[in-house]
Amino acid sequence: MRVPAFFTVAALAMIPGLAHAAEPVCLTPGEFSSLAAYALPSAISGTTKRCTATLAPNAFLRKNGTDLVTRYSAQKQANWPGAKSAFLKLGSSDSKDAGNLLTKLPDTSLMQMFDLALEGMVEQNVPTEKCETIDTVIRLLAPLPPANTAELIALTVGLASKTGKAKVGKFTLCEN
Repeated sequence: MRVPAFFTVAALAMIPGLAHAAEPVCLTPGEFSSLAAYALPSAISGTTKRCTATLAPNAFLRKNGTDLVTRYSAQKQANWPGAKSAFLKLGSSDSKDAGNLLTKLPDTSLMQMFDLALEGMVEQNVPTEKCETIDTVIRLLAPLPPANTAELIALTVGLASKTGKAKVGKFTLCEN
């Protein structure tokens, strides 16, 4: 669960105010899946940039990372409404002012902010000693459509909990 979910958790860690939220925000499986599907291209791009220097020349990310990002990016627009809902929920969890500011931004600005911040954060924070394992996980998930990969990540997070709610960072996965 830790490696596939890392990409989505990394995206959520960048949201202002989230670190100070008293109660975890509850995301539905659909919101979580949409957010994961939307975030995957940026997370894979950041991981590819971070890991290229440490991976073998024939590693999946070195050879196919850019193509995978392009393929997964094709569905970003379709995933944006659900991802935006989750992003705004998370962004306003601790500060109404931050939430209000985020809701006033045009979608193109919000998407660009999210994409750049996530890719940069992943690129800076992926532990290089995990690159080989992450490369293997991404290689195994690559044949799946982006929606299936995102749902698999959501399912993994959901199964990780004994109570039916998986706590990941400062959010929980809850029922619809």
